[in-house]
Amino acid sequence: MHTMKEKLAAFERLLTIMDELREQCPWDRKQTFESLRHLTIEETYELADAILDADLDEIRKETGDLLLHMVFYARIASESDGGWDIADSLNGICDKLVSRHPHIYGDVKADDEETVKANWEALKLKEGKKSVLEGVPRSLASLVKAYRIQDKVRGVGFDFGHADEAWKKVDEEIGELQSAEGETEVAEEFGDVMFALINWARLKGINPDEALERTNRKFITRFQHMEQAAAARGEALSEMSLAEMDALWNQAKVALM
Repeated sequence: MHTMKEKLAAFERLLTIMDELREQCPWDRKQTFESLRHLTIEETYELADAILDADLDEIRKETGDLLLHMVFYARIASESDGGWDIADSLNGICDKLVSRHPHIYGDVKADDEETVKANWEALKLKEGKKSVLEGVPRSLASLVKAYRIQDKVRGVGFDFGHADEAWKKVDEEIGELQSAEGETEVAEEFGDVMFALINWARLKGINPDEALERTNRKFITRFQHMEQAAAARGEALSEMSLAEMDALWNQAKVALM
């Protein structure tokens, strides 16, 4: 591992390169907050993929890409009247971390994770937040947003005590979905079932977004195996019966175990 001096030198090198690119490169000079936004989102998903793949080297690369974006935003901000630079951003997060961890930098006692999280939410409200849910981004994917909403309200004690209690809610919501009538009501009840399932998964220690993504990847791998098996026989899936495709699916499950 690098020393603190080496880490600071590496960060200074990135800042220097960013300044040079912003001043000399036509593409970098043209970028704005808005033009970088979708690229940052893409980089975040690439990091998420690397994490799911447990690819440590790829995680290193993707964290570097995201660090570049943070530095880029700070450089753009510094060019505006009344703007700020990377030091303001870093000092801001340092101040927040110190104020939000009074059990480390103050005299508050917190011996477990749940107490820390509860203190964190209480401190945010003292800082002027009107709701514990203000920190949930509007543009989050719905599944991830549901998980974050549930995790946030847990910080103030609004939660089931155990996963078994949450499963009773799942059963209740499934019953309401089965008896729902009309497209609007069915859609609403389906959303309630999804929300209840996500809540149960959270209490079981399962990240529902990661679990679903693993299932997505498993399905893709098996389906592509089916396509290859069909092609090897000179056939196309679109020309097969459902029973024939189901047989190929079962073969793919065995082959890819």
